Amino acid sequence: MSRLRSRSLGDYIINVLMIVICFLAIYPVWYSIIISFSDSNEAMKGGIYLLPRKFSLQSYKTVFQDSSIISAFIVTIARTVIGTVISVFFTAMVGYALSKKYIMGNKLYMILGTITMFFSGGLIPTFIMFRNIGLLNNFLVYVIPSMFNFYNMIIFVSFFRELPAGLEESAKLDGANDFTIFVKIIIPLSMPVIATIALFNGVWQWNDYFTGVIYIYKDYLQPIQTYLYRVVAAADGAKMSIAGTGNVAGQQVSSLTVNLATMVVTTLPIVCVYPFLQKYFVKGMLIGSIKG
Repeated sequence: MSRLRSRSLGDYIINVLMIVICFLAIYPVWYSIIISFSDSNEAMKGGIYLLPRKFSLQSYKTVFQDSSIISAFIVTIARTVIGTVISVFFTAMVGYALSKKYIMGNKLYMILGTITMFFSGGLIPTFIMFRNIGLLNNFLVYVIPSMFNFYNMIIFVSFFRELPAGLEESAKLDGANDFTIFVKIIIPLSMPVIATIALFNGVWQWNDYFTGVIYIYKDYLQPIQTYLYRVVAAADGAKMSIAGTGNVAGQQVSSLTVNLATMVVTTLPIVCVYPFLQKYFVKGMLIGSIKG
């Protein structure tokens, strides 16, 4: 009886802790949403914790009145789709080749690739290289540098090595070459790992703002996350400027709810998609760890 009581007490404590942790994780998101739907003057007064004191859509109207956000959404969707498809296909193709142990230099390629996971040339050499090859202010800067990811390739290699060798041998007997085997046999059999890598890459493409900040200066080429970064940076700059004049209240009215509304608009699409694809993250980690 005492053992059952202690076990029940332990379960109770664990449940309480999990509820607290979930609350701490979810509440900041909820707070940003309710403030974004609040009237600017009420948000400035503070004291809003669970629901908007005065509901208002003015901040969202202000956000969508800016035509730049529509252009930024289009750029983000385009780079996410194009960049993900090209990256998954190219990385899978390289992974398929390196999954064959008879390939000359296989171990050397793996060693060199592993080194790149820990060391890089640095931001300045990368910027100079991108400038010299014409990637500055070019949409391809979102696509070409992300065509290959060595970590994702390792996952592909681990998966491909588990596929039966007899499939390829029978296809070669029928006259199929390596590329035909890869496209018509390997890819259809590898949809679980392809979906996993596509999810990894797609989430990164959608959330990446740094590429647009460093390599893009034209407004019509900036993605939504870079747009959000510049909105917040501009608001912070305005806050410092207005604080020097003593009119802090005016800055809060003009920027607080608009900034949070912009954050909600830019993060909502990927947040809605992510729960439906969460299982692929778990499967991808299992593929990379158990089959390695």
